[in-house]
Amino acid sequence: MQTNAWFESLPIAPIGSWEPVSGGDINEAYRVIADGIPYFIKVQPHQSAQYFAHEQAGLKALGAVINTPTPIASGDLDGNAYLILNWIDEGPEDQTALGRAVAKLHQQHADQFGFTTNHRTKVLLKDNHWNNDWRDFYVNQRLQPEIQTAQKLGRWNDWRDQHFQNMVTAFDQYYAKHLVMPSLLHGDLWSGNYMFDQNGTPTLIDPDALYGDREYDLAMTTIFGGFSQAFYQAYNEVSPLRSGFEKRLPWYQFYYLCMHLILFGETYGPAVDNILAQY
Repeated sequence: MQTNAWFESLPIAPIGSWEPVSGGDINEAYRVIADGIPYFIKVQPHQSAQYFAHEQAGLKALGAVINTPTPIASGDLDGNAYLILNWIDEGPEDQTALGRAVAKLHQQHADQFGFTTNHRTKVLLKDNHWNNDWRDFYVNQRLQPEIQTAQKLGRWNDWRDQHFQNMVTAFDQYYAKHLVMPSLLHGDLWSGNYMFDQNGTPTLIDPDALYGDREYDLAMTTIFGGFSQAFYQAYNEVSPLRSGFEKRLPWYQFYYLCMHLILFGETYGPAVDNILAQY
């Protein structure tokens, strides 16, 4: 928890009021009123200003296409990194509009897979260096670092490893014959990372942006719920999915569930094993 003096040192002072708000699962989060204007401020203790560089780059990239919070300022004070964003008041939900917005996002392409910045999480570094090969990027820049971390934490075993290798083989064989277009992705597209402004405009928050297979983004929407049939119908109308989408989802769902296994333990073990058992 920060102090009045800390807030008064921010580049939006003078501060009228501040209060903690939800949205701080990984960061501290505050609603701050400065000169009558509301702001949303994230704080990551014991980190440099560079901590929020990846998020800012993602917001800039996504914000050129769809609605996102706008970075106002960032830096560090007393060893605590901060990111100041405009405050967004929530409005009515529109899953159809959300589906169209995500489809529009995925229609933005690059020549390679990856992103301009890396992202260090609590447990590992997400290496986003540019790669011409989606198979190599996903296996070696996403999956293998997870497995190495799970092994170090004692959350991996021979059975999981054998079925994981089978899954990677199936993934590799499929994409050896099917071209993937690098699409701009949110990177962590669960229901906690979208909202709607007062006009009902879909707004994506907390991106972990990269250019990759759009099905990787959509896989996250299927894990914890929060996306209705209207979302998928609208998405498909704008940017139709290739046949067999449902059969390909597991190898992307695995990434997100394995990350939860790493972060939260064997509570997610059965979900991980359920996917691996398919291979």
